Amino acid sequence: MQSTSEKMIGELASQIQSLLDTQGRALVAIDGRCASGKTTLSEALQPLFDCNVIHMDDFFLQPHQRTQERYQEPGGNVDYERVEAEIIKPILAGNGFVYQRFDCQTMSLKEGQKRGWKNVTIMEGAYSCHPRLREVYDLRVFLTVEPEEQVRRIIARSGEEKAKMFLQKWIPLEEQYIEACRVRECCELQFET
Repeated sequence: MQSTSEKMIGELASQIQSLLDTQGRALVAIDGRCASGKTTLSEALQPLFDCNVIHMDDFFLQPHQRTQERYQEPGGNVDYERVEAEIIKPILAGNGFVYQRFDCQTMSLKEGQKRGWKNVTIMEGAYSCHPRLREVYDLRVFLTVEPEEQVRRIIARSGEEKAKMFLQKWIPLEEQYIEACRVRECCELQFET
C-alpha cells in the first residue's frame, strides 16, 4: 500500500510528465505553509526529472530592502523582483541562468550559482506563488500541515529558540500572504502532509 507521501509524489510526477509530453517543459511552483514538506517534495522529484530546484529561501530580502512598507505588503518579505530577473526571464527565454543565494548568516548575497537550462524547473518554497510570479508557472502546488504538526516539525529541525521566531514573525507573515494573495485557490494541486 502506498504512503501519503508516495501518492503525492506519484500524482505530481504524473502531472509534470504530462506537461513534458504536451509542451516539452514544465515550470512548477511548490508553495505552502512552513514545515509542510515543500523542500522534501522537491528533493524527491529532482532525480525523477533531472530538474533544477530553486529555493525561495535564497531570495529573502537584503537588509536595505527590509522596510516597514515592504513587510506590510502580503508576500513582500521575499525578493520577487530578483526571482523574475534572475530565474523566470532566462527560463522563459529557454536559457540557463545565474543567481545569487541570500545567506541568512551573513545577511548578504553569495557568489552567483550557475544553472543550465533543463526542461523541468521547480520553484520551491513559501512565496513562490506570489502574484508577481504565479502566472508564469505551468503547474502550481500548495502544501499544508496541521498547526500542531507544523510546530513539532519546526522545533525538530530548528530547535525551541528558533521556533519562537517562526511562531512570532515568519508564520504570521506567511499566513497573511496565503490569505491575502489567495495562494491556495490559485494552485491546481493541494496536499495535506
